[in-house]
Amino acid sequence: MTTINTVTGTIAPEALGFTLMHEHVMVSASGLYDSYPDLLGPDRERRAIDCLKRAKAIGIDTIIDATTFDLGRNPSLLAQVAKGSGVNIINVTGWWLEVPRFMQGVGPNQMAREFVRDITEGFRGTDIKAGILKCAADFEGVTKPLETMARAVARAHLETRVPIMVHSYPTGQVARRQIKIFKEEGVDLTRVKIDHSNDTTDTEYLKWILDQGCYLGLDRYPGRNVSPHMRTVTLKKLIDEGYGDRLCPSHDCICLHIHNEQPDGTIAKEHDFALRNPDQYLYMHRHVIPDLMEMGASDADIQMLFVENPRRFFGGR
Repeated sequence: MTTINTVTGTIAPEALGFTLMHEHVMVSASGLYDSYPDLLGPDRERRAIDCLKRAKAIGIDTIIDATTFDLGRNPSLLAQVAKGSGVNIINVTGWWLEVPRFMQGVGPNQMAREFVRDITEGFRGTDIKAGILKCAADFEGVTKPLETMARAVARAHLETRVPIMVHSYPTGQVARRQIKIFKEEGVDLTRVKIDHSNDTTDTEYLKWILDQGCYLGLDRYPGRNVSPHMRTVTLKKLIDEGYGDRLCPSHDCICLHIHNEQPDGTIAKEHDFALRNPDQYLYMHRHVIPDLMEMGASDADIQMLFVENPRRFFGGR
């Protein structure tokens, strides 16, 4: 039977419940939480727990925390927040965009071994295990270091069968290259989710990704450049064209982030990401789902997007 590693233990896919497939409890920098925690504002743990408690109260059962090592991953914090809030948290291993210079010569097999250990043994110094893999590329495309990480993630996936989430840049159709790499590595594309896909309204490109077998992460709400309403219009259009069973809406929300100093020398009470989305994890229920229902989506569609699709993605069927 398939099981999923959460930060507090394993669960079956059927236990995921209502799931947001791309979120963050904290984004900072590697080691910042331990070395300079006050930059993240006061009462960090309580604020994160309260944020997830509000999500739980509205019916959110599970989040995928997409915070990699280079984004400041802190497994112990995630476990504390999961226990305090009652929300399942599945954390990633893999890599985002910031590959430091001293790692330029590291190879894909080396990194794959590290990612596999995160999944099978736990993040170093803990028994907390990763439940999903992640790689990334953005407007610069798949650079050589990011190709190394993509191939490493692919190889770790082949060894562990853990699924893959992919930070991509739809404006540049970067997923075409990312998917080509996965094909070369022998990855089952039905275990791959291409994220940030609602940063475009180009449904022909999005349908091309779906036709390769991948899932789509429509996970930037409220987002920038594309309005929240048009993001939902794109989501509904893909449902209407028969692709609803591989769509995963989410926010890319961040609970904890650096509180910046203002021009007058004071420290902001909220970080910039919270100001852009004061609803945080509740935005989906307060805005997106009502908008989607007004466009003609059914209760069965909502169940499919937030319960059945995550269960199928993790279950491999």
